[in-house]
Order: sequence, then structure tokens, then C-alpha cells
Amino acid sequence: MKYTVLTLFPEMIESASTESIVGRAIEKGIIELKTIDIRKYARNRYGSVDDYPFGGGAGMVMQAEPVCQAVEEAKNGKEGNKTPVILMSPAGRRFTQTIARELAEYEELIILCGHYEGIDRRVIDEAVTDEISIGDYVLTGGELPALVVMDAVSRMIPGVLGNESSAEEESFSGMWLEYPQYTRPRVFHGQEVPEVLLSGNHEQIRKWRLKEAIRTTLERRPDLICEEQLTKEEKKILQDLLDNQN
Repeated sequence: MKYTVLTLFPEMIESASTESIVGRAIEKGIIELKTIDIRKYARNRYGSVDDYPFGGGAGMVMQAEPVCQAVEEAKNGKEGNKTPVILMSPAGRRFTQTIARELAEYEELIILCGHYEGIDRRVIDEAVTDEISIGDYVLTGGELPALVVMDAVSRMIPGVLGNESSAEEESFSGMWLEYPQYTRPRVFHGQEVPEVLLSGNHEQIRKWRLKEAIRTTLERRPDLICEEQLTKEEKKILQDLLDNQN
């Protein structure tokens, strides 16, 4: 996977991407990261790429020309380049694990980080193929959302996590939130690790984890539950939990 991030703050992207799992994946060559500083296409000596919006209003808007030129560089000036161009925007579709998995199918992604009051609409109409939001709130720029998307997508890339089953077992990989996890010591502040996890009985452990995952989802995110997609075992566990609530 290759990420090309168009930003006013390339150091912010680069410094955050050198750490942890993503950083190791870059070192191994599994992931490639390139940043393009949009300011280098500024048409004035001050390096500004924003201007007042037509029609008035508060704030500034990123100009179309420097942003489009940055996109052209990211696409290596090749006409017909079909690499997705993703704008991080509060107006975009809500980012989910399903979208992360969808984006991980591409060999390359171009991510555009907006700033100020947004970017000239003509850039979106001409160059952007998708708009993504990481939540219903407004940030000062698109860099943090871009890092979130890159982190989530990178975990779907074979070889990044090392343990390929990890990505499929975590929260949001399916319908259920993740079950509780424990490690040594067996007793901490008077709380003991559930006995079933020490039993060595893999089938009992699987059942316990499934039940706890369903319980957590029911308590915290019942909106994620789609009964039509449940297995017979999941339906029974869910019904038992609901009966115990009454």
C-alpha cells in the first residue's frame, strides 16, 4: 500500500507515521508514505494557498489551483490515473471498519487534508473521488483524520500486524465489540481472571468470549446488532442476556 498525503503540514503526517505498527510496516516496505506540501504550489511569495470566499462569510477557503496541482503531482501527471483521491471532510461518509477494509483493497490512496473553512468546491468536483469523516465534530484540519484512516487501513494489509488473525478478531471486524482481555498477574487489586480462561478448554473459552462480546455490544452499542445476520448460537446468547435484563 502506498499513501500519498496532500497537506499543509507534512511534518505532522511524517512524524506520527514513524511510530508503532505503521512505522515498522514502513521500515519493512509493506507500506510506503509520501507527503506533498500544498504550499509549494502557492502563487505568492508568502506561501499562502487560501483566500476569502466569494459571497462573503467567516474564514478562508483553500484555493483550487494549488490543490489541483498537488493532486496532479500525486498522480505523477498521468492522465487516466484511477488512484482514489480521498478528501478528509466533516461532510463525508462516516468512516467504519467496513470502509477501512474496502480501502485496503487498493494498491495506492491519495489523501487530501483540508484546512480553514474548506477547499474550493471545484477541486472536489474535478479531482476528489470520495469524502470521508471520522466523526460528527470539526477539527482544525484533515491531518489527524488522515492518520486515523491510514492506521485503520494499514491494519488490514497482510504482514502489517504480524498475526493475521488479530485484525479479524478485534472490535468492529464483525458485528460484536471485543470481549474482555486479561494477562498476568492472575489477581490484581482483588480482581481475579475469569476461571474459564485458565481452563485450557478452547471451546469453553470461545463460548465465553462470544458471550462477553455480545454482552458488551448489547450494553454499549446495541445499534450495531442486526438480528437477521446472527447465527443460531448468537441468537440464543442474545436472547438469554435480554431475558436476564428483565
